[in-house]
Amino acid sequence: MTAARPYHHGDLRRAVLDAAVKAITESGPAGISLRELARQAGVSHAAPAHHFGDKAGLLTALAAEGYDLLADALTAAEQRTGQFLEMGVAYVRFAVEHPAHFEVMFRPDLHHADDATVQQARGRADGALARGIESVTDRRDGPDPTLVGVAAWSLVHGFATLWLTGALPGELNERLGNDPEAAARAVAAILLRT
Repeated sequence: MTAARPYHHGDLRRAVLDAAVKAITESGPAGISLRELARQAGVSHAAPAHHFGDKAGLLTALAAEGYDLLADALTAAEQRTGQFLEMGVAYVRFAVEHPAHFEVMFRPDLHHADDATVQQARGRADGALARGIESVTDRRDGPDPTLVGVAAWSLVHGFATLWLTGALPGELNERLGNDPEAAARAVAAILLRT
């Protein structure tokens, strides 16, 4: 006879989020289930539902955590270097170090994008990016800061996605080496002319 799994856990929320990160990193978000995550966390299958409601609720919590981590990374790069380029490198570093968060954050079909916690965390990340954009644009004579922001975001997000999915052509990948930060810095520097 199998022993009943306990409901109570030291930090069930964290344990389930960690199990979700591991599962998404290994096989993507489509295949995760609360029941399997509960098994991995060593709790009853109903325990994660108590904290997150359903799979979308779990992924909402993961997206909010991801935006907070991204905001922290961007702010730290801004404070440490004062360079917009290095904020872009921090974005790529975040994606490489937190691929599960990165994948879920930008998939509003997987989570509740209108959730207040997600909105607040995303606002922090957007604010950090906006400060970086302001540091490199001249509102009087330069390009529209909104377009600068979209261009910069497209560059680093696209590069991070290409790196994570292994979609860069073999020869180019060999030339860039095995250092996503150095590669992102070199690619972004061409467009940012720094």
